[in-house]
Amino acid sequence: MAAPDRRVRRTRKQLHDAFIALVIEKGYEKTTVQDILDRADIGRSTFYVHYRDKEALLMASFDSMGDQLEHELAGITSADPIDVTLPAALLFEHAYRNQRVYQALCGHQGGALVQRHLRQLIGDVLRKRLRSQRTRPGAGVPADVAAEFYTSAALGLLVWWIDQDFRGDHAWLTLLYRKLAAPDR
Repeated sequence: MAAPDRRVRRTRKQLHDAFIALVIEKGYEKTTVQDILDRADIGRSTFYVHYRDKEALLMASFDSMGDQLEHELAGITSADPIDVTLPAALLFEHAYRNQRVYQALCGHQGGALVQRHLRQLIGDVLRKRLRSQRTRPGAGVPADVAAEFYTSAALGLLVWWIDQDFRGDHAWLTLLYRKLAAPDR
């Protein structure tokens, strides 16, 4: 399938940039399609050629970010020594490199929909890793429960960090996460 032409890419970028800026300013719930149109200087019919609604724009914004994160997480192989904090470390690094997008989509100003998708993405990686290991942290706990615990902790810490305007860097946040989630490591 051919990539979208330059005009389509430019229009989508204008919509995406306007959307991200507005969500940071007003929050996802208070941002309207009309706000996006005004900020992007795009007509309503043009918006609907590209997206069916505000949620579709939200998911398109997440999908490009999520694809990049998913690619990075795929590099974690089951042959790696078990480190339940590695997916969180990659998530924190990715968020640090893409602060504006994460601030808009994953902080308290963003939508719960994106947080659910991130939870699924990180949780899937952790479940696969935990199920494939004979000896692992929390060996007496079912892998699904352990994965949910580590995922919830990572996402809770991520949202807190975003709301603190990324105080510290991703290495500092990873260190905190490791101290809390895997204190014996």
